Amino acid sequence: MKLLRIDSSARGSSVSRRLTDKFVEAWRLQHPGAQVVERDLAVTVLPAITDDWVQASATEPSKRTPAQRQAIASSDALVEELLAADVIVIGAPMYNFSISVPLKAWIDQVVRVGRTVMYGAGGPEGLVSGKKVFVITSRGGSYPAGTPRASYDFQEPYLRHILGFMGLTDVTFIHAENQLNPALAEGARSAAIDQIGQAVAQLGQGWPGMVAAGSPASAEAPRAH
Repeated sequence: MKLLRIDSSARGSSVSRRLTDKFVEAWRLQHPGAQVVERDLAVTVLPAITDDWVQASATEPSKRTPAQRQAIASSDALVEELLAADVIVIGAPMYNFSISVPLKAWIDQVVRVGRTVMYGAGGPEGLVSGKKVFVITSRGGSYPAGTPRASYDFQEPYLRHILGFMGLTDVTFIHAENQLNPALAEGARSAAIDQIGQAVAQLGQGWPGMVAAGSPASAEAPRAH
């Protein structure tokens, strides 16, 4: 079983990174020996989407020009990394009510017609299925459903939509909110850590082929956190 960890904060000691650390720690305790692939988008230089990239994505691989092959190489590697994972955990700080530039750049590289999504008579169909996704966010404020502040949240709705577009519909969000409020920040982080532990434990119980350790077979508002 393979876990793909994706971090997207610009900060090396961010809340979202500390929480994905906790996820990986819990994962390794539950599933010793399982492979963890780490993709840090803050240090991964992703190329811009260019005309060569667009043309390459629509061209049979054997017919691509050298420039097209170079333009699409990073995308090919990221797509293969995504397809090979069984479980994906994404650390996503909220920047200006949405996602970070590195995370958007990653999304633009992995949403590929013919690789992660296809179009048929019934419209788009995601090709990346059978995987569990956890999105761990850090946010400066709180955006409860049904409140006026909920309309400021362009992070979770967008990520749910674009992940689902690729076929990733089994998605759990764990939010560490109120990180700009000193009275609430630590409690929110502790609650998120508890949720992470519960989620990893439940995943180990319900995921085919996975054996838990010890078994017989064994945020933010306008800126980042």
